[in-house]
Amino acid sequence: MGATLIDRVELALDGIRPYLEADGGNVKIVEITEDLVLKLELTGTCSSCPMSTMTLKAGVEEAVKRAVPEIIKVEAINVVIA
Repeated sequence: MGATLIDRVELALDGIRPYLEADGGNVKIVEITEDLVLKLELTGTCSSCPMSTMTLKAGVEEAVKRAVPEIIKVEAINVVIA
């Protein structure tokens, strides 16, 4: 049996977690919607960092889409736009 979509996304996130953790942050999967939008919660310093939107788009979304091309979009549910 192959890895589920969530498992594959977790693997992709594991690849970038060390970088997020180095800055005191992390990400947690909230859900993958029916239309294949990955919803994440940014935790630690990531949730309030002014660069978090850029980190999400450039780092997290790119890593996830490269590993799991089915994912259409990545959204953070708790990003505060500075």
